[in-house]
Amino acid sequence: MLEKIKDYDQLVATARSLRVQHKKIVQCHGVYDLLHVGHIKHLEAARRLGDVLVVTLTPDRFVDKGPHRPAFTEALRAEALAALTCVDYVAINRHRTAVEIIADLVPDFFVKGAVEGGGPRDHSDAIGREEAAVTAVGGRFVLTDEGIFSSSTLINRFLDVFTPEIKTFLSGFRSRHSADEIVARIHAMRGLKVLTIGETIIDEYVFCNAMGRTNKEAVLVVGQNRTESYAGGILAVANHVSRFCDDVALISGLGDTDPRDAFVTARLHANITPRFLQIPGVPTMVKRRYVEEYLNKKLFEVYNTQDVRIGRREHERFVESLDALLPQYDCVIVADYGHGLLTDLAVDRICEKARFLAVNTQTNAGNLGYHVISKYPRADFVSITESEIRLTHRDHRTDVRDLVAKTATSLHASTLLVTRGKSGCLCYDRQAGFAEVPAFSVKVVDRVGAGDALLALAAPAAAAGWPAELCGFIGNVAGAEACAMMGNAASIAPSPLFRHITSLLA
Repeated sequence: MLEKIKDYDQLVATARSLRVQHKKIVQCHGVYDLLHVGHIKHLEAARRLGDVLVVTLTPDRFVDKGPHRPAFTEALRAEALAALTCVDYVAINRHRTAVEIIADLVPDFFVKGAVEGGGPRDHSDAIGREEAAVTAVGGRFVLTDEGIFSSSTLINRFLDVFTPEIKTFLSGFRSRHSADEIVARIHAMRGLKVLTIGETIIDEYVFCNAMGRTNKEAVLVVGQNRTESYAGGILAVANHVSRFCDDVALISGLGDTDPRDAFVTARLHANITPRFLQIPGVPTMVKRRYVEEYLNKKLFEVYNTQDVRIGRREHERFVESLDALLPQYDCVIVADYGHGLLTDLAVDRICEKARFLAVNTQTNAGNLGYHVISKYPRADFVSITESEIRLTHRDHRTDVRDLVAKTATSLHASTLLVTRGKSGCLCYDRQAGFAEVPAFSVKVVDRVGAGDALLALAAPAAAAGWPAELCGFIGNVAGAEACAMMGNAASIAPSPLFRHITSLLA
């Protein structure tokens, strides 16, 4: 069995030798996570097309069916395929798609399985590019129809990927909503015009290795390995939103002593129209986190500035921009990190003129104790943590549902999400009442940015009229995607999100 498993270059050399012998090469490609009877029938049908069947696997790092997948590692998936008598060779691809390995193997046939209902496969254009790639090397693209089974369905039902609570939720949720329905709803948000407002934050990660303590003092010493910088704060929110809505604008501020403007503009997506005011006397905010790289543990965090005070002239320009832009947008998303950009006058103007207002007020080390959601007299959608809503009411004992209903009434909010870490989120809808959605974060690399991702997907959903439970679901899926990466290293992309949803609801 193990002799069938080749590395990438070995397989390319083997294919070259087979072509010299005039052997017909058949290639199948996929994840093959939890090998099942549908896979076996598909592979047997493919084998009948030629002399040699080669199966190439998507490597673990490129499986984007959600952070809970693959259920089995690439090595185990390769061994399972190699155990089948119809399979002659197995290799793990080194690329994200099959296009490059098709060009290297030059198969006579490239074979995929049929999709249930004949709809689009995995919410991407991959199959079209694969068909073009095999045609380019003189081969044929073939679809088999040997009966359709789902690895995702089997994994969700019979493997312990999720807790019993998540399984129970998904079972009930599937009876009310389908993946196709949710994906269609997301596609329908594309025409929403969204304005994002908030502080620009650059998240800087300094990766270190712990060396020990100094000889004469109790001081930790680390060796610095590398530094990575990500567009955080409102930049991250705007980038997430821009993947799902075509028309996105941004109002924020940059410091004038070290603006980092080139970094910021280079990392904003092309369909975002930014307006930056200049804040005198301070640099653009950088939150620098020192991380022990081997254990992926944060050691401490440094802010390069704690607060901003906008000059009178810039503040006037800020309010003028709000007056001009607010009426033009279907949804206004405010991510208020409490560092001074959003003054009382700016808040009042936003609340007065936004058609649909989504707000997140965030507590952090720079504002803990005085930055709460009651700063806003009105919001249509609110996303905050349970500790933040309790801080608003200075109440750590009352049932959180009572506090949520009280907050929604005071803000005239139609939808409110309270995030509770590993316990998921509590969703409140003025008409439907309460619903709970569990967290789907199986793989947690870094929690920084998860709340921003939730806000960025759930807010437009609420603006589009989604019920609170659906807003919480899509928000938690986005949050799980964000938890699987370091900080705001990348924005949530449609195709992986759609595959994640499809995987959960299979």
